[in-house]
Amino acid sequence: MEKAPVLVLAPLPDFLMNPLRTAHLCHDYFHAEDKEALLNEVGATIRGITMSGGSVSPVALLERLPKLEIISVFGVGYDGVPVDWCREHGIRVTNTPDVLTEDVADMASALVLMTSRRLIAANRFLHAGSWKQGPFPLAHALHGKLAGIVGLGRIGKAIAHRLEAHGMRIAYHGRTRQEVRWDYFESLTGMARVADFLVVACPGGASTKHLINADVLEALGPEGTLVNIARGSVVDEAALIAALQAGTIRGAGLDVFENEPQVPDALMKCENVVLTPHLGSATHETRAEMARLVVENLAAHFSGAALLTPVC
Repeated sequence: MEKAPVLVLAPLPDFLMNPLRTAHLCHDYFHAEDKEALLNEVGATIRGITMSGGSVSPVALLERLPKLEIISVFGVGYDGVPVDWCREHGIRVTNTPDVLTEDVADMASALVLMTSRRLIAANRFLHAGSWKQGPFPLAHALHGKLAGIVGLGRIGKAIAHRLEAHGMRIAYHGRTRQEVRWDYFESLTGMARVADFLVVACPGGASTKHLINADVLEALGPEGTLVNIARGSVVDEAALIAALQAGTIRGAGLDVFENEPQVPDALMKCENVVLTPHLGSATHETRAEMARLVVENLAAHFSGAALLTPVC
């Protein structure tokens, strides 16, 4: 069978690229020194795209690919894909949901623990030899505290179950009330006002850009902590830095940022934050399952079978 030409829009791991190269004729747009020349050469032949959840496939690029049939995203988030445009033009879109839910929820739980118990600062304290001069300052307990979860999808629910195991109370904010036992807040600011931890687990994209703004952070208050494992775009990073510097909120645990991999110096200098380099799904097991879905969705499409995890 003739290999289908596929355009690669992001740096992808070898355990994904190797099976892609075996099954398809891959053209590396991300690393191409002359992207325009590459498009002029192969754009008219491209039938598929692979990209990461944090990358972008702009309409201007897609319009250069007249034979494009499918975009297979290596990630659960697909806010970089113009889904409505793809739907209108008959282009299928897939992502890799479910397989990363548990790891991302683990990461959120870890950030809650790390911020509340000040584990990064405690580690530095010990390594600096400061324990010999006296004990590390007291931190804060989780039991009885309220975690307000922004976005109660698969990942949000998994986070809620983990935080309940720590003895925390759970509330949530989303577009609609769900049939769950936790308290629902129609107002995000209203939930932030009573929450000890505000955990962001909603999708990215234009509809949630800067959802967590200065007003929400002010409502969260000086005893509150923000945790974000969703998309950096959901949080107004400038407003967050100002809130951290002024003591408007107690702290933050962040696995995602507005302009990855660039992290503002002002944010890195804040002593009341825990920062990790987008590690939510970064385990061998989960990334292997994500890669499998990317490959199998492409294989299903080009063989005429049903897609495994269609977005549209």
